[in-house]
Amino acid sequence: MFARKTLAAVVAGLTLSHAALAAAPFDQTPAPGIYRMMLGQFQVTALSDGTVTIPLDKLLTEIKPATLAASLREAHLQPMTETSINAFLINTGKQLVLVDTGAGDLFGLPRGAQAGRLQRSLRNAGYAPEQIDAVLLTHIHADHSGGLSHDGQRLFPNAQVYVDRHDSDFWLNRANQAGAAEGQRHGFDEAQAMLAPYVAAGKLTPFQGGAEIVPGIRAVAAPGHTPGHSYYAVESGGQKLLLLGDMLHAGAVQFPHPGTTIRFDVDAAAAKAQRAGELADAAKNGYWVGAAHLSFPGIGHIAKEGNGYRWLPANYSAW
Repeated sequence: MFARKTLAAVVAGLTLSHAALAAAPFDQTPAPGIYRMMLGQFQVTALSDGTVTIPLDKLLTEIKPATLAASLREAHLQPMTETSINAFLINTGKQLVLVDTGAGDLFGLPRGAQAGRLQRSLRNAGYAPEQIDAVLLTHIHADHSGGLSHDGQRLFPNAQVYVDRHDSDFWLNRANQAGAAEGQRHGFDEAQAMLAPYVAAGKLTPFQGGAEIVPGIRAVAAPGHTPGHSYYAVESGGQKLLLLGDMLHAGAVQFPHPGTTIRFDVDAAAAKAQRAGELADAAKNGYWVGAAHLSFPGIGHIAKEGNGYRWLPANYSAW
Protein backbone atom coordinates (compact mmCIF):
# COMPACT_ATOMS: atom_id res chain seq x y z
CA MET A 1 0.00 0.00 0.00
CA PHE A 2 2.77 2.38 0.90
CA ALA A 3 4.64 1.53 -2.31
CA ARG A 4 1.57 2.19 -4.43
CA LYS A 5 1.00 5.58 -2.87
CA THR A 6 4.63 6.50 -3.36
CA LEU A 7 4.48 5.54 -7.04
CA ALA A 8 1.29 7.53 -7.51
CA ALA A 9 2.90 10.55 -5.86
CA VAL A 10 5.95 10.23 -8.07
CA VAL A 11 3.81 10.06 -11.23
CA ALA A 12 1.76 13.04 -10.10
CA GLY A 13 4.93 14.96 -9.42
CA LEU A 14 6.30 14.17 -12.85
CA THR A 15 3.04 15.24 -14.48
CA LEU A 16 3.00 18.53 -12.61
CA SER A 17 6.66 19.11 -13.45
CA HIS A 18 6.03 18.46 -17.13
CA ALA A 19 3.04 20.80 -17.14
CA ALA A 20 5.12 23.57 -15.58
CA LEU A 21 7.86 23.15 -18.18
CA ALA A 22 5.28 23.37 -20.99
CA ALA A 23 3.92 26.71 -19.76
CA ALA A 24 5.92 28.91 -22.10
CA PRO A 25 4.88 31.88 -24.25
CA PHE A 26 4.01 31.25 -27.91
CA ASP A 27 6.96 31.81 -30.22
CA GLN A 28 6.09 34.54 -32.73
CA THR A 29 9.40 34.38 -34.62
CA PRO A 30 8.71 34.13 -38.38
CA ALA A 31 9.86 31.01 -40.23
CA PRO A 32 13.18 31.42 -42.06
CA GLY A 33 11.36 31.42 -45.43
CA ILE A 34 13.95 29.76 -47.68
CA TYR A 35 14.06 26.49 -49.62
CA ARG A 36 16.92 25.40 -51.88
CA MET A 37 17.20 22.95 -54.75
CA MET A 38 19.76 22.21 -57.42
CA LEU A 39 18.78 22.50 -61.06
CA GLY A 40 21.66 21.11 -63.04
CA GLN A 41 24.58 23.42 -62.20
CA PHE A 42 22.28 26.20 -60.93
CA GLN A 43 21.09 26.61 -57.35
CA VAL A 44 17.50 27.81 -57.01
CA THR A 45 16.30 29.27 -53.71
CA ALA A 46 12.63 29.91 -53.07
CA LEU A 47 12.25 33.02 -50.91
CA SER A 48 9.10 33.70 -48.90
CA ASP A 49 7.70 37.20 -48.77
CA GLY A 50 5.13 35.97 -46.27
CA THR A 51 1.45 35.51 -46.93
CA VAL A 52 -1.63 37.59 -47.55
CA THR A 53 -5.22 36.59 -46.76
CA ILE A 54 -7.60 37.08 -49.68
CA PRO A 55 -11.35 36.42 -50.20
CA LEU A 56 -11.32 33.74 -52.91
CA ASP A 57 -15.11 33.68 -53.07
CA LYS A 58 -15.07 37.37 -54.01
CA LEU A 59 -12.06 37.28 -56.36
CA LEU A 60 -12.36 34.09 -58.39
CA THR A 61 -14.54 34.26 -61.49
CA GLU A 62 -15.91 31.91 -64.16
CA ILE A 63 -16.71 29.23 -61.60
CA LYS A 64 -20.03 28.39 -60.00
CA PRO A 65 -20.23 29.31 -56.29
CA ALA A 66 -21.16 25.75 -55.33
CA THR A 67 -18.20 24.34 -57.27
CA LEU A 68 -15.87 26.85 -55.67
CA ALA A 69 -17.18 26.07 -52.19
CA ALA A 70 -16.78 22.33 -52.78
CA SER A 71 -13.18 22.73 -53.98
CA LEU A 72 -12.28 24.78 -50.92
CA ARG A 73 -13.94 22.29 -48.56
CA GLU A 74 -12.09 19.40 -50.18
CA ALA A 75 -8.79 21.24 -49.54
CA HIS A 76 -9.86 22.12 -45.96
CA LEU A 77 -9.75 25.82 -46.82
CA GLN A 78 -12.06 28.73 -46.02
CA PRO A 79 -13.09 31.40 -48.54
CA MET A 80 -10.75 33.79 -46.69
CA THR A 81 -7.52 31.96 -47.47
CA GLU A 82 -3.92 32.69 -46.56
CA THR A 83 -1.95 32.83 -49.81
CA SER A 84 1.82 32.60 -50.20
CA ILE A 85 3.91 35.27 -51.89
CA ASN A 86 6.98 33.54 -53.33
CA ALA A 87 10.04 34.84 -55.17
CA PHE A 88 12.89 32.81 -56.61
CA LEU A 89 16.64 33.40 -56.57
CA ILE A 90 18.83 31.68 -59.15
CA ASN A 91 22.55 31.41 -58.54
CA THR A 92 24.07 30.51 -61.90
CA GLY A 93 27.58 30.38 -60.45
CA LYS A 94 28.34 33.65 -62.22
CA GLN A 95 25.31 35.80 -61.43
CA LEU A 96 22.57 36.15 -58.83
CA VAL A 97 19.20 36.57 -60.52
CA LEU A 98 16.05 37.33 -58.52
CA VAL A 99 12.65 36.62 -60.08
CA ASP A 100 10.08 38.97 -58.50
CA THR A 101 10.50 40.96 -55.31
CA GLY A 102 7.35 40.43 -53.27
CA ALA A 103 5.06 43.16 -51.99
CA GLY A 104 7.52 45.21 -49.96
CA ASP A 105 5.49 47.66 -47.90
CA LEU A 106 2.68 48.07 -50.43
CA PHE A 107 0.41 45.75 -48.45
CA GLY A 108 0.72 47.94 -45.41
CA LEU A 109 3.61 46.39 -43.49
CA PRO A 110 3.05 46.98 -39.77
CA ARG A 111 5.51 45.09 -37.60
CA GLY A 112 3.26 42.09 -37.23
CA ALA A 113 2.26 41.89 -40.90
CA GLN A 114 2.52 38.65 -42.80
CA ALA A 115 3.75 40.20 -46.06
CA GLY A 116 6.98 42.00 -46.77
CA ARG A 117 9.58 39.48 -45.61
CA LEU A 118 11.65 39.05 -48.75
CA GLN A 119 14.63 41.08 -47.60
CA ARG A 120 14.84 39.00 -44.42
CA SER A 121 14.45 35.76 -46.37
CA LEU A 122 17.21 36.84 -48.75
CA ARG A 123 19.59 37.44 -45.85
CA ASN A 124 18.55 34.14 -44.25
CA ALA A 125 19.63 32.51 -47.50
CA GLY A 126 23.09 34.03 -47.06
CA TYR A 127 22.88 36.92 -49.52
CA ALA A 128 22.70 40.70 -49.32
CA PRO A 129 20.48 42.76 -51.66
CA GLU A 130 23.60 44.52 -52.96
CA GLN A 131 24.75 41.20 -54.43
CA ILE A 132 21.78 40.81 -56.77
CA ASP A 133 22.88 41.32 -60.38
CA ALA A 134 19.47 41.18 -62.08
CA VAL A 135 15.82 41.36 -61.05
CA LEU A 136 13.38 39.75 -63.47
CA LEU A 137 9.74 40.74 -63.06
CA THR A 138 7.08 38.33 -64.20
CA HIS A 139 4.84 41.39 -64.32
CA ILE A 140 4.24 44.73 -62.64
CA HIS A 141 1.77 44.04 -59.85
CA ALA A 142 2.22 45.12 -56.24
CA ASP A 143 3.02 41.66 -54.90
CA HIS A 144 5.72 41.10 -57.53
CA SER A 145 7.36 44.51 -57.93
CA GLY A 146 6.48 46.11 -54.58
CA GLY A 147 9.78 45.05 -53.03
CA LEU A 148 11.91 46.93 -55.54
CA SER A 149 12.06 50.24 -53.67
CA HIS A 150 11.39 51.91 -50.34
CA ASP A 151 10.90 55.66 -49.85
CA GLY A 152 12.25 56.29 -53.34
CA GLN A 153 15.44 54.29 -52.80
CA ARG A 154 16.40 51.18 -54.75
CA LEU A 155 16.50 48.11 -52.51
CA PHE A 156 18.67 46.28 -55.04
CA PRO A 157 21.11 49.09 -55.87
CA ASN A 158 23.37 47.09 -58.19
CA ALA A 159 20.67 45.19 -60.06
CA GLN A 160 19.39 45.76 -63.55
CA VAL A 161 15.60 45.28 -63.62
CA TYR A 162 14.06 43.45 -66.59
CA VAL A 163 10.39 43.35 -67.58
CA ASP A 164 8.49 42.71 -70.79
CA ARG A 165 8.06 45.95 -72.71
CA HIS A 166 4.29 45.50 -72.93
CA ASP A 167 4.06 45.69 -69.14
CA SER A 168 6.34 48.70 -68.71
CA ASP A 169 4.58 50.52 -71.56
CA PHE A 170 1.21 49.81 -69.97
CA TRP A 171 1.83 50.45 -66.26
CA LEU A 172 4.25 53.36 -66.63
CA ASN A 173 1.95 55.29 -68.95
CA ARG A 174 -0.54 57.38 -66.95
CA ALA A 175 -2.76 57.68 -70.02
CA ASN A 176 -3.81 54.04 -69.50
CA GLN A 177 -4.97 54.59 -65.94
CA ALA A 178 -8.37 56.11 -66.68
CA GLY A 179 -9.36 53.25 -68.97
CA ALA A 180 -8.33 50.51 -66.56
CA ALA A 181 -10.80 48.62 -64.38
CA GLU A 182 -11.49 50.54 -61.17
CA GLY A 183 -9.88 47.89 -58.98
CA GLN A 184 -6.67 48.03 -61.03
CA ARG A 185 -6.09 51.78 -61.23
CA HIS A 186 -3.99 51.89 -58.06
CA GLY A 187 -1.49 49.67 -59.86
CA PHE A 188 -0.32 52.60 -61.98
CA ASP A 189 0.62 54.66 -58.92
CA GLU A 190 2.41 51.67 -57.38
CA ALA A 191 4.30 50.93 -60.59
CA GLN A 192 5.50 54.51 -60.84
CA ALA A 193 6.65 54.56 -57.21
CA MET A 194 8.52 51.24 -57.35
CA LEU A 195 10.17 51.61 -60.76
CA ALA A 196 10.93 55.35 -60.87
CA PRO A 197 14.26 55.04 -58.98
CA TYR A 198 15.44 52.39 -61.44
CA VAL A 199 14.30 54.40 -64.45
CA ALA A 200 16.17 57.46 -63.12
CA ALA A 201 19.33 55.38 -62.62
CA GLY A 202 19.13 53.79 -66.07
CA LYS A 203 18.53 50.41 -64.40
CA LEU A 204 15.27 49.41 -66.12
CA THR A 205 15.56 47.26 -69.26
CA PRO A 206 12.33 46.43 -71.10
CA PHE A 207 12.59 43.40 -73.39
CA GLN A 208 10.61 41.64 -76.07
CA GLY A 209 9.08 38.27 -75.20
CA GLY A 210 11.37 35.32 -75.84
CA ALA A 211 14.56 37.16 -74.91
CA GLU A 212 17.37 35.36 -73.12
CA ILE A 213 18.06 37.57 -70.12
CA VAL A 214 21.19 35.80 -68.89
CA PRO A 215 22.67 32.51 -70.11
CA GLY A 216 20.27 29.77 -69.04
CA ILE A 217 17.33 32.04 -68.22
CA ARG A 218 14.87 32.96 -70.96
CA ALA A 219 11.65 34.97 -70.88
CA VAL A 220 8.50 33.34 -72.22
CA ALA A 221 5.70 35.71 -73.25
CA ALA A 222 2.45 34.83 -71.45
CA PRO A 223 0.19 37.90 -71.78
CA GLY A 224 -3.25 37.97 -70.24
CA HIS A 225 -2.94 38.45 -66.52
CA THR A 226 -1.16 41.67 -67.51
CA PRO A 227 -0.22 42.83 -71.03
CA GLY A 228 3.41 41.78 -70.56
CA HIS A 229 3.03 38.90 -68.11
CA SER A 230 6.01 36.55 -68.54
CA TYR A 231 7.17 33.14 -67.46
CA TYR A 232 10.89 32.50 -67.03
CA ALA A 233 12.42 29.25 -68.27
CA VAL A 234 15.49 28.33 -66.22
CA GLU A 235 17.58 25.55 -67.79
CA SER A 236 20.82 23.91 -66.71
CA GLY A 237 22.33 20.46 -67.08
CA GLY A 238 19.35 19.12 -69.01
CA GLN A 239 16.87 20.18 -66.32
CA LYS A 240 14.18 22.85 -66.63
CA LEU A 241 12.23 24.98 -64.16
CA LEU A 242 9.49 27.24 -65.48
CA LEU A 243 8.62 30.13 -63.15
CA LEU A 244 4.95 30.86 -63.75
CA GLY A 245 4.35 34.21 -62.09
CA ASP A 246 0.59 34.63 -61.72
CA MET A 247 -0.61 31.83 -63.97
CA LEU A 248 -2.18 30.41 -60.79
CA HIS A 249 -3.62 32.14 -57.74
CA ALA A 250 -5.61 29.39 -56.03
CA GLY A 251 -4.25 25.93 -56.70
CA ALA A 252 -7.00 24.16 -54.76
CA VAL A 253 -9.52 25.57 -57.23
CA GLN A 254 -7.61 26.19 -60.46
CA PHE A 255 -5.96 22.78 -60.73
CA PRO A 256 -9.27 20.87 -60.80
CA HIS A 257 -11.03 23.78 -62.57
CA PRO A 258 -8.40 25.49 -64.78
CA GLY A 259 -10.97 27.70 -66.48
CA THR A 260 -11.34 29.68 -63.24
CA THR A 261 -10.09 33.27 -63.57
CA ILE A 262 -9.48 36.07 -61.07
CA ARG A 263 -10.49 39.72 -60.94
CA PHE A 264 -6.82 40.78 -61.03
CA ASP A 265 -6.56 39.64 -64.67
CA VAL A 266 -6.32 42.53 -67.12
CA ASP A 267 -7.48 40.20 -69.91
CA ALA A 268 -9.18 37.21 -68.28
CA ALA A 269 -9.83 35.35 -71.54
CA ALA A 270 -6.17 35.50 -72.54
CA ALA A 271 -5.04 34.51 -69.03
CA LYS A 272 -7.39 31.52 -69.14
CA ALA A 273 -5.97 30.42 -72.49
CA GLN A 274 -2.39 30.77 -71.23
CA ARG A 275 -3.18 28.65 -68.18
CA ALA A 276 -4.83 25.92 -70.26
CA GLY A 277 -1.82 25.68 -72.57
CA GLU A 278 0.83 25.74 -69.85
CA LEU A 279 -0.87 23.23 -67.55
CA ALA A 280 -1.14 20.79 -70.44
CA ASP A 281 2.48 21.30 -71.48
CA ALA A 282 3.89 20.99 -67.95
CA ALA A 283 1.89 17.82 -67.31
CA LYS A 284 2.98 16.30 -70.63
CA ASN A 285 6.68 17.15 -70.39
CA GLY A 286 7.25 16.79 -66.65
CA TYR A 287 9.56 19.75 -66.00
CA TRP A 288 9.71 21.60 -62.69
CA VAL A 289 7.45 24.59 -62.17
CA GLY A 290 7.60 27.39 -59.61
CA ALA A 291 4.56 29.51 -58.76
CA ALA A 292 4.25 32.75 -56.85
CA HIS A 293 1.05 31.90 -55.00
CA LEU A 294 1.11 28.17 -54.35
CA SER A 295 1.95 27.24 -50.76
CA PHE A 296 5.61 27.96 -50.05
CA PRO A 297 8.01 27.00 -51.54
CA GLY A 298 5.72 26.74 -54.57
CA ILE A 299 8.00 24.33 -56.44
CA GLY A 300 6.81 21.02 -57.86
CA HIS A 301 5.32 19.20 -60.84
CA ILE A 302 1.91 19.18 -62.49
CA ALA A 303 0.04 15.97 -63.35
CA LYS A 304 -3.13 15.41 -65.36
CA GLU A 305 -6.12 14.25 -63.32
CA GLY A 306 -9.55 13.79 -64.87
CA ASN A 307 -10.65 16.97 -66.60
CA GLY A 308 -8.15 19.00 -64.60
CA TYR A 309 -4.78 18.66 -62.94
CA ARG A 310 -3.17 18.05 -59.58
CA TRP A 311 -0.17 19.54 -57.86
CA LEU A 312 2.81 17.39 -56.89
CA PRO A 313 4.92 19.50 -54.49
CA ALA A 314 8.67 18.93 -54.37
CA ASN A 315 9.72 16.15 -52.06
CA TYR A 316 11.23 17.88 -49.05
CA SER A 317 15.01 18.06 -48.89
CA ALA A 318 16.93 19.44 -45.92
CA TRP A 319 19.63 20.78 -48.21
